[in-house]
Amino acid sequence: MNQKHFDDTTPPTIYRLPFSLLIMLLIFQLFFAACASQAELPAQVIEAYYQALTKKDLNTMISLACPEWEEQARNEYNSFGAVTTQLQGLRCQTISQEQAKARVNCQGKIIANYGNEVLEIDLSKLTFELVQQGGNWRFCGYPK
Repeated sequence: MNQKHFDDTTPPTIYRLPFSLLIMLLIFQLFFAACASQAELPAQVIEAYYQALTKKDLNTMISLACPEWEEQARNEYNSFGAVTTQLQGLRCQTISQEQAKARVNCQGKIIANYGNEVLEIDLSKLTFELVQQGGNWRFCGYPK
């Protein structure tokens, strides 16, 4: 009879195939996870920007803005500086992304309490434009 004998160092072929398949699946998983996190990143920047706005954190707002938007970030900060603000139901998603540009839409609102008046700003009516600079996504205004 012609039987193959395996020594202790060589696993049978039946064990090699699943291991190589496992490695291939792991590579695909890492690849798709990287793609998914890259697609979500612009949306996370907008969420962080508005969280910083309602927490009155100008430094974070500016760090998330492109240089062209920094002055507007200061204006937004100053316009909400004297009022109580909160975010309600903020959820953002990247709607388009091409190379170093992205657009984001959000659900939710900013509630600004001016004492005698409460103003609700519906963020779903806005589209946010971001650019990638130095490897980081930066909020750079609203599309024209």
